[in-house]
Amino acid sequence: MSPNDVRAGPRRRDCLAGAAAIVLGTGRAGAAPLGVYRRGNDADPETLDPHRSSTVAEAHILRDLYEGLVAYDGAGDLIPGAAEGWTVSPDRLTYTFRLRAEGRWSNGDPVLAGDFVFALRRILNPATAAKYAEVLFAIRGARAVNGGDAPAEALGVAAPDPRTVVLTLEQPTPYILELLTHQTALPVHPASTARHGDAFTKPGNLVSNGPYRLVDMVPNDRITLARNLYFHAAAGVTIPTVAFLPTPDLASAVRRYAAGEIDSLADLPGDQMASLRRRFGAEVVLGPALGVYALALNTRKPPFDDVRVRRALSLGLDREFLGGAVWGETMSPAYSLCPPGLDNSLPPPELAGREALPIDREEEARALLAAAGFGPGGRTLRLEYRFNSSDNNRNTAIAVADMWRGLGVETRFVYTDAKTHFAHLRDGGDFDVARMSWIADYSDPQNFLFLLESGNDGLNAGRYANPAFDRLMREAAAEPDTARRADILFAAESLLMAELPWIPLLHNRSKALISQRLKGYRANLRNVSPTRFLRLEG
Repeated sequence: MSPNDVRAGPRRRDCLAGAAAIVLGTGRAGAAPLGVYRRGNDADPETLDPHRSSTVAEAHILRDLYEGLVAYDGAGDLIPGAAEGWTVSPDRLTYTFRLRAEGRWSNGDPVLAGDFVFALRRILNPATAAKYAEVLFAIRGARAVNGGDAPAEALGVAAPDPRTVVLTLEQPTPYILELLTHQTALPVHPASTARHGDAFTKPGNLVSNGPYRLVDMVPNDRITLARNLYFHAAAGVTIPTVAFLPTPDLASAVRRYAAGEIDSLADLPGDQMASLRRRFGAEVVLGPALGVYALALNTRKPPFDDVRVRRALSLGLDREFLGGAVWGETMSPAYSLCPPGLDNSLPPPELAGREALPIDREEEARALLAAAGFGPGGRTLRLEYRFNSSDNNRNTAIAVADMWRGLGVETRFVYTDAKTHFAHLRDGGDFDVARMSWIADYSDPQNFLFLLESGNDGLNAGRYANPAFDRLMREAAAEPDTARRADILFAAESLLMAELPWIPLLHNRSKALISQRLKGYRANLRNVSPTRFLRLEG
């Protein structure tokens, strides 16, 4: 798709607050099938191979099919999974997991320590072409193995006996247990992968060790799972069948929910929140999430290499308006890169000036621009704002341009589809200001701050490079004391908030529709809700 350039015209901000009403039925027409949980999911999965998966939609399904050494409960807290427990060496480099004696695959085979060794070696084998292999680089030798520079046997994973898995790390990694819940660390059944090759994920071939087993797959319609009676906690799994229904069109998904055809939706159209609340009341559930919506500035390019310009642009933004009027309160104002509530962290440092009145922030912003040579008597700051097309992103861009117009800044838009947008940034394409977003894989400040390390060209769109920041990140990575590490990461983020290579706008919130017949759902920071902890009533 070619970029489409438009200029931001004058527009009252209150025009953005309105949301188009959706047409819904007056009642629930669909009769809910007994014992079947119809679970709305973002999209059809590209794969059910845990080691080749990369999307949230796939993660929801894989979390029901498989169980890692560590798992999540219904509140998003870490609990023992395939391992009944573990010990950690004094230097925090060796984790020893003891598998459950009753652990079984869905065909009745015992879950063995060698299965985890096989799986970790498989995902890090460069021939697997795993998109998310780098998530596991905390394991000793993982980077070298994945790069083809070391044999699989060099990976820091061992099975000294059938029930013991030993992981050795490159350096202390306080979030390693959460990494082991990720789909990249899930086991696969060695005999099935050997017998069926890439077809091991098909119904009839897939053997899983989680609370559910695969029954059927109908593309663009549903993926059906049934309770795995061999699962070690099968007696506590009350929902016999779960059908994952792809819901990429959120407006259509809401209509299906209203008609009683879907029991839950894991995402909602942000511009319809007022209407949804009127229609469904307490069935609309909002919660925290591990995500940030930000504006990257091209620090390689004048005038965006000038911190005074970056700070002025940040001061000119009304984040409360963006989160409330534009996003219908499905996003919260962000005054830090890291969202609050992360593990292994202090409360994040906030942007200076948050408590100032809007008129004072605008006055400071104009003074900074004037010092940089822009404004009355100087040049007009003209910039190009790139974003990937969606209603919410476009409305955000229009609102931001309107706010900057008050500072004398002229904004031109360039928008493309998401694939083109992020490829342009990843490949070092030219830009002034660009929309960025990040959903963390684990609840730790490092998974946000690493985005701006020099050399991380795939994610550091503006190519920000600060040796002091890089040094702090290296110190944090090598620090075994969790409290001291939190102090170092706080200092690293404080530096970012002073320099603003990315301007944080909003933090994500989870948003869901939960039917009254579905019980046990608990909104949580990690936005996980394994089916095994839910139940159906009525």
